[in-house]
Amino acid sequence: MAKTAILTDTNSGILQREAKKAGIFLLPMMFTVNGRDHREGIDLRQEDFYKMLADPQTTVSTTQPSPGELEDIWDRILTEHDEIVYIPMSSGLSSSCMTAKMLSQEEKYDGRVFVVDNRRISVTQYQSVIDAKKMAAEEVPAAEIRDILERDAALSSIYIMVNRLTYLKRGGRVTAAGALIANVMNLKPVLQIQGEKLDAYAKCRGTKAARQKMIQAMRSDLDGRFKKYVDKGEMTLHLSYCDMTVFDVESWKAEIKEAFPDFEINAAPLSLSIGCHIGPGALAIACAKRSCK
Repeated sequence: MAKTAILTDTNSGILQREAKKAGIFLLPMMFTVNGRDHREGIDLRQEDFYKMLADPQTTVSTTQPSPGELEDIWDRILTEHDEIVYIPMSSGLSSSCMTAKMLSQEEKYDGRVFVVDNRRISVTQYQSVIDAKKMAAEEVPAAEIRDILERDAALSSIYIMVNRLTYLKRGGRVTAAGALIANVMNLKPVLQIQGEKLDAYAKCRGTKAARQKMIQAMRSDLDGRFKKYVDKGEMTLHLSYCDMTVFDVESWKAEIKEAFPDFEINAAPLSLSIGCHIGPGALAIACAKRSCK
């Protein structure tokens, strides 16, 4: 029997084929689109989702995993593994982490399922999953993997440029008048995630200015609060996006590489849990400390 399994959800941005290749268990998030339930990455692909989202009449809601769903996948994994490290999205962005922690304290899971309060989402959560898998391969106990990931949980940062405020307006996060003015004036909001929630960071006139603002913000993080980890080679750099062309993604990657030539850059689409709120055309840059024993 294999010892430690790594389980995460599609909020990490990991695709089903990537998870299968890496030996990672992946729980698909549930979305209700126009009254029909879909599972991210199973019967709801990124390209199909954004086509539906383009219709202003489309309604979207998200559903967190139920205790029953968690039990089903945990029970299945534990037939072939001794322990599970489960890495859901940040507890600051969803209640699903706390639900999972309470369930893991039940007698049949006590000492076998370790839920990580990771304070991360998307590509930063992705980094934690990769690190956890590496530690599991090195036979680090599941409880210790959890402790290491939680120790480093806050050592990440994400900046996201929203292309149009149309989708934030749908979700009630800006007024219709505010969205109209911003779109007419070509304002590009830059949002940030620093572990706990999605917050406003800046407003820029045009995409070029927004990209520069995000790179400046990331440089400030890497040269400031994360400098000691950069100096030790422990920081990773990522880019992400919503429904962008290959050309646009490569252009953003080249701009980041020019600004940070010493970093390798991982690129992955933003999870639909973020994309449904900010819409297509969004770009992001993120950093995360690499966790290891």
